Amino acid sequence: MIVENRLRIFNAFLTEFPKDRPVTKYLPEYFKRNKQMGSRDRKNLSKAIYSYFRLGNCLAGLKSDERLFVALFLTANSPDDMLAYFKPDYQERITNSLAEKAAYLTSLFPEFNLNDIFPFTAHLSSSIDQSLFISSQLIQPDLFIRAIKGAEQKLEAYLNEAQIPYEKKESCYRLPNAAKLLNTEYLYEVQDQSSQYTANYFQPKPKQMWWDCCAASGGKSLLLHALEPTVHILASDNRASSLLNLEVRFKQAGITQFRRREIDLLAEINSIEKDSMDGIILDAPCSGSGTWSRTPEMLSQFKESQLEKFIYLQRTIAENAVQFLKPGCPLVYITCSVFKEENEEAVAYFLANLPLKLEKMELIKGYESKADTMFVARFLKH
Repeated sequence: MIVENRLRIFNAFLTEFPKDRPVTKYLPEYFKRNKQMGSRDRKNLSKAIYSYFRLGNCLAGLKSDERLFVALFLTANSPDDMLAYFKPDYQERITNSLAEKAAYLTSLFPEFNLNDIFPFTAHLSSSIDQSLFISSQLIQPDLFIRAIKGAEQKLEAYLNEAQIPYEKKESCYRLPNAAKLLNTEYLYEVQDQSSQYTANYFQPKPKQMWWDCCAASGGKSLLLHALEPTVHILASDNRASSLLNLEVRFKQAGITQFRRREIDLLAEINSIEKDSMDGIILDAPCSGSGTWSRTPEMLSQFKESQLEKFIYLQRTIAENAVQFLKPGCPLVYITCSVFKEENEEAVAYFLANLPLKLEKMELIKGYESKADTMFVARFLKH
């Protein structure tokens, strides 16, 4: 039977899957090793795996088969072949609300608790609606792209021709997550809605010198350049591979006023003149907990003890970076975290220990709109 084979494939993958690897990186490797799998098999396995990991620690004592059926039941809102075959009682209730499904599962499994999906609620920022946030972990976020300035008409023509539905708000386009973007002309950058929103906190002026000090592959620098094309950018990271990727993206975007530099922000920095930057973007290394609806395996892979490492990184990097900022100029602190220790408590630490005053801060509640949840704060150096 086809669905029985799908279940065997799922269990085979789960047995082999390393518990510390991202699914997005491991799945392509798995498919490459198992070339006998057709496109439908790959699609069904991807759906099963992502649904399964969305359970987090919920019903952790059940066998993997039963957990998969529960996961498919909670994440689906239309008929599912596997549930129809193995769990017709779930299939009958597939269009019920999440609350109704939860009540039914509680009648079957008294230990069932939706809050177990996200086992770190004690660390959530206080402004987060806990129930809504946990429910969002069961939903795949949308795909967002940012139109290159002046390319909006071409981009929309391409999307219409490719029959990809979209919603537009200024330069941000919302697409279905499964949308296949094959156009090779430089019309857009893939960037989450919340990430694009952080640009409202930059406020660069013409010909200023800005430092993107944890630049990775340059997403925030590209946003900065889109706001003010004359700005000079120093993009640094401690990973050479990320900076090579950044340079490719910058050249594609036509950015020439930039320097890239490999810098370890945990060590003494001698390659930058103090009080020389008109602005600093600190897109800090963090837990990434605001993006776990895209990477649901992190719900079970992340360990609470790891939070201390990120707190240390954020504080140390900010302490080392702020000395290069001119007085009266902004430092924009960004995380893709929902943890108060990385957000509001980080702000309190910076205010108490660094020559910074807070202009404004915001938790960007992407969980309300099928996007990433992020935090941003704008400081001025005094």
